[in-house]
Amino acid sequence: MKLYQRVAHEIEQGIRSGQYAAGSRLPAERDLAEQFHVSRPTIREAMIALEIRELVEVRHGSGVYVTEDMPADRTPAELNVGAFELIEARIMFEGEAAGLAATVMSDEEVARVGEILARMEALDPATAEELALDRQFHMAIAEGTQSSLVAQTVEHLWDLREQSPLCRHMFEQARQVGINPRPDEHRRVYDALVQRDSEQARSAMRAHLMRVSEDLLAVTELQLIEKAKQEIGEKRRRIARSPLADASH
Repeated sequence: MKLYQRVAHEIEQGIRSGQYAAGSRLPAERDLAEQFHVSRPTIREAMIALEIRELVEVRHGSGVYVTEDMPADRTPAELNVGAFELIEARIMFEGEAAGLAATVMSDEEVARVGEILARMEALDPATAEELALDRQFHMAIAEGTQSSLVAQTVEHLWDLREQSPLCRHMFEQARQVGINPRPDEHRRVYDALVQRDSEQARSAMRAHLMRVSEDLLAVTELQLIEKAKQEIGEKRRRIARSPLADASH
């Protein structure tokens, strides 16, 4: 059982046993991370898994709440991998693939990567076509390693991103707040391929994928910031309505 699945299972048991009552807000992400001795990204993936199973609902700017109408206790659907787990694997495989490709790609293959990048740069980053070109860009590099096994592995990782409900959910959340692929990061990878600089290609690819992970973290951070703003606003309204505020005028 994956780490996020174990956390989601234990929280689900707590919900069904009454530890977390229907309609109540779950503890803060940081508190849950300390309770289960896991990272905050793992907690986020567990929350998404519970949300997909309709056990909790995320109220933006407020928190994560146990649903009022509890679904029947059933065998949970297999959600494959979480987004952060997937990106860790992509950093490992695609970073090395870019480093290898820089040394063995033909001029024609490098030119193909450049053509895909040019099409990406000409499009609105939020379009479905741009997202498809993002995959083509990474696959062209993997195929440029001249290793069918490397290409198959990278293709499998991209398939997981598109097929796993957990991954799809998180990437859709990112797009909803305007987080999309960055062509400038892809260009750094391409420039390293043109220069046949293996180390720079590896570094640029790893930096790009680490930025993807940071973007996904930012999705939740934006929600936390919005929650803090709302709480401050509410405190100000309470102070403005208090008798002491009236007495000061």
